[in-house]
Amino acid sequence: MYLYIELWNVTKEWMKLSKEERRAYFEKVGAGIQELSKAGVENVGWALNDEHTPYRSDYRYMAVWKMPSLEYVEKLEKAVADAGWHDYFNQVNARGQIVPLNEAIEFLTNLESHSTGIDG
Repeated sequence: MYLYIELWNVTKEWMKLSKEERRAYFEKVGAGIQELSKAGVENVGWALNDEHTPYRSDYRYMAVWKMPSLEYVEKLEKAVADAGWHDYFNQVNARGQIVPLNEAIEFLTNLESHSTGIDG
């Protein structure tokens, strides 16, 4: 099982669209989301990044997904690109296989400095 997190801001191209064009675009995107949902992809939620979040990222919007496998993660990534999403939104992503808390803590505890990208 994978978690997939999208963070984005709108682009000038999005702002140039009329509200009707934006609505039509999301109707098209919504159909693709429904198809992925039928295949077991779960949209955990969409949110606006709270302005009072400590150590807040510079991205205003977010979506979190739960995916059955890397194959479905890649399907979502392709669907997003094929929909022209990146023309309208400046986006960054994070993805990874879900691990139990104890495994995550064990991994972080046993890190070696040469494996983190931190010099020294």
